[in-house]
Amino acid sequence: MPYVARDGRVNPEARHGTSDPEQVERLGAMTKQLALAYYLTGREKYAAHAATCLRVWFLDPATRMTPHMEYAQAVPGVNDGRAIGIIEAGGIVEAIDSAGLLTGSAAWTTDDDVALKHWADDFLDWLLHSENGKNEAKQPQNHGTMYDLRVVRLALVLNRTELAREIAEAAKERRIAVQIEPDGRQPLELRRTKSFNYSRLNLRGLSALASLAEQVDIDLWHYESTDGRSIRKAIDFMQPYVKTPPVDWPYRQIVEINRIELAPVFRLAAHAYSDVNYEEVVQSLPGIERESLQLTYPAPKFSSATTAPLLSHPGEP
Repeated sequence: MPYVARDGRVNPEARHGTSDPEQVERLGAMTKQLALAYYLTGREKYAAHAATCLRVWFLDPATRMTPHMEYAQAVPGVNDGRAIGIIEAGGIVEAIDSAGLLTGSAAWTTDDDVALKHWADDFLDWLLHSENGKNEAKQPQNHGTMYDLRVVRLALVLNRTELAREIAEAAKERRIAVQIEPDGRQPLELRRTKSFNYSRLNLRGLSALASLAEQVDIDLWHYESTDGRSIRKAIDFMQPYVKTPPVDWPYRQIVEINRIELAPVFRLAAHAYSDVNYEEVVQSLPGIERESLQLTYPAPKFSSATTAPLLSHPGEP
């Protein structure tokens, strides 16, 4: 101490393999994979281990996490936690949402599901009403987007559709019109030292939010501000830097670019806009046939009149 803020760089003491953020991320990924495996195969062993993860983290009095993030991203000598740490709640929400795939399993009872939803409701209440939660909601860049995404996702799990609709509707002017320029740039992300990563993060958040918003009849995909700001403009701006071969990224980027992380955005866009150009970006990415989105977001079908034949996806000849 005193700690020094360095944009885009993580203190190695905060990432040592068993840190809280890493464990939360693993929780979300593991629970999702196991729940999907059960949903697709019906094998109880996958549901049983997913249920164990959920009980340890959320239900067992000896190990459960308290439903708040008051101490997230604490800085020794400065604070005991801060609002921007809420962005690390992704794994928590992923795990809670994935529990829905365990319906019908003997390993996940009705009592389990009720108890998990009670935890989720307490956590959502904290996100909405705590000082840290309210401060994170005010963040204008990717933090605000990811906050909205977590709130809407939890609201849908809990059947709080009016809350989900309210947040999704507000995102038009509160997020899209603020974060995206008429030419598609995201200036609040481009000023960072990892400008591609943060542009990617925010666009993934906006696209996921637009997908969830469809469930409450809010169309974020086609929203455009009076001066032409939209999610589609942001996707089109990123397209030359994602497709194969990519154009060189002209902004500051202190780590290697991982283009395949934007595949879900272009796959969702191909569906939302019925535009083969977005799917062709996905199909051009090396290794895309092994990505889990082939199961969770299957490729759309386009007629031969509108496009050349696309690569088949898993399970097809």
